Amino acid sequence: MSHTPARRTVLLCTGAAALSAGCGGGGGDGDAPAASPGRELAPTSDIPVGGGKVFAEEKIVVTQPRQGEFKGFSAVCTHQNCLVSDVLDGTIDCACHGSRFSIADGSVEQGPATRPLPEERIAVEGNSVRLA
Repeated sequence: MSHTPARRTVLLCTGAAALSAGCGGGGGDGDAPAASPGRELAPTSDIPVGGGKVFAEEKIVVTQPRQGEFKGFSAVCTHQNCLVSDVLDGTIDCACHGSRFSIADGSVEQGPATRPLPEERIAVEGNSVRLA
């Protein structure tokens, strides 16, 4: 069976268009909608100095290592992708296997995790911590 060049071109273009549409731009893992930039996470007063707060829905943890210094990190543990559970005594803690991360830079303070928590972009506007 022989196909004309015009038909072959149409089939190739249609397949390429379908493939690029299927692979395009969602940017997430499909589990949850992406957090909306600019949306308030919490008042700054909800983030204790020397501690922090886990925002499970957004998969973000916000810390305040020093008065007025706010940091954002992924709340997904780099060991086996559990959500971190608490921020206590200067560390971000994962209850799944005991990993602990620094509230200042997300570095590993206790394994089994070997990689730091990735930084997340946050912004402080007035008395509000927001997604950036």
